[in-house]
Amino acid sequence: MAVSSSALALTVFFVTYAVIVSEKIHRTVAAFAGAVLVLLSGVVAVEEAVNYIDFNTIGLLVGMMLVVGIARPTGIFEYAAIKASRLARGEPLLVMVYLAFLTAVLSALLDNVTTVLLMVPVTLSITRMMGVSPTPYLITEILACNIGGAATLIGDPPNIMIGGATHLGFMDFATNLTPVVVVVYTLTMFILLRIYSAELRTSPERQRKIMEMDENNEIKDHVLAGKSLLVLVLTILGFTVHQLVHLESSVIALGGATILMAISRVDPERALHAVEWTVIFFFLGLFVVVGALEETGVMEAAARLALEKTHGALFETGLFILWLSALASSFVDNIPFVAAMIPLIKEMGRLGAIKNIDFLWWSLSLGACLGGNGTIIAASANLVAAGMAERGGVKISFLQFLKVGFPLMVMSVAIATLYLAAWFTLDRATVLWGTLAFGAALSLILGRFNRGVYTEGRSKTYCDKKSSS
Repeated sequence: MAVSSSALALTVFFVTYAVIVSEKIHRTVAAFAGAVLVLLSGVVAVEEAVNYIDFNTIGLLVGMMLVVGIARPTGIFEYAAIKASRLARGEPLLVMVYLAFLTAVLSALLDNVTTVLLMVPVTLSITRMMGVSPTPYLITEILACNIGGAATLIGDPPNIMIGGATHLGFMDFATNLTPVVVVVYTLTMFILLRIYSAELRTSPERQRKIMEMDENNEIKDHVLAGKSLLVLVLTILGFTVHQLVHLESSVIALGGATILMAISRVDPERALHAVEWTVIFFFLGLFVVVGALEETGVMEAAARLALEKTHGALFETGLFILWLSALASSFVDNIPFVAAMIPLIKEMGRLGAIKNIDFLWWSLSLGACLGGNGTIIAASANLVAAGMAERGGVKISFLQFLKVGFPLMVMSVAIATLYLAAWFTLDRATVLWGTLAFGAALSLILGRFNRGVYTEGRSKTYCDKKSSS
């Protein structure tokens, strides 16, 4: 019976996964169908299925979606984007840098799907005013979004899932991953500026249109905007201390959402419409499907096999997980991949009698998040951004994104490999602070090189203007 149950659980898992990847059926429907199948077949009892659902992940997602959903109509995010464009003086390359930086920061503090929902419409509007192709901006923002999301617990669904399944908190992610994210982001932007410098030019007249925009007009409700910002700041501060006060991150997020609903007097029904329930139910179904693999012993068998291949060596296992996660996440959505890897890594730690497997969690996080930049189908944020762009008349093809994203993804994972090797072998504090200092110095050095690119772009724009006149 055990063998047939294992085979059935494995079959349901692979079929569900294949349907999700094919996108022939909505992934939420596929995940729910898989969950119903393992319940109907008796592979997992209903009572046991509930235990496999990570309610900390669900609560964190719902809480942050509510906070952002209430804040979004106020116009504060549009305000920030237009402000950034005006600070860049309407110069196309500088606008790309500023919008990418804003995207990375928002992705680290909110989540990457929400971030692209906020940034794509504004980007399309600003690029139309500048008369430049929005494609370089959108590709850059997708890459920045996935890189920035890797820095914190709440930035990317894989990190949210890892945090929900482990003892790791907001500050653990921020202190251990932010240093390497700074280095990866800096080098990625430096290369992107070289790639797109020749095609991003505009006219002085169009630059003036950007400078004439008034970001203050974007704020639709000043009172609600102030309340939303206050609660958002308090919620993020709550994340930084949630381990000290022994509260789950989900409690902090739901608490922030409750406070904002109370002080804003927003209709609860309208607020709940802001929650992306298809995403929430996708997670619920996925947790049950993966739980069936744990229940039937499939995960234990896979963990034993992985330990045999790596001989139980923690360092080799971590690097294997890093590259496997990056390459796999480049071609399939990283959420179902991470959902399958979490129980597998737990089993590897248990069977190998490894007391501290944090190294494996950081490997999984960096691999899955940075791997999201490999292709346009690699992460939910990529697909959402591409869909919104297409509705706005801009087509980002698979090959177009692949030519830029995949090499940069490989570079970023190679940097992560060096970082994890140092993290594993050297003094942790020295590595963290040293990497952060290196990233800051690199930003300053490459920033000086980039000034030449901006100047060259301005000169070409001026020359084009003179020749046309």
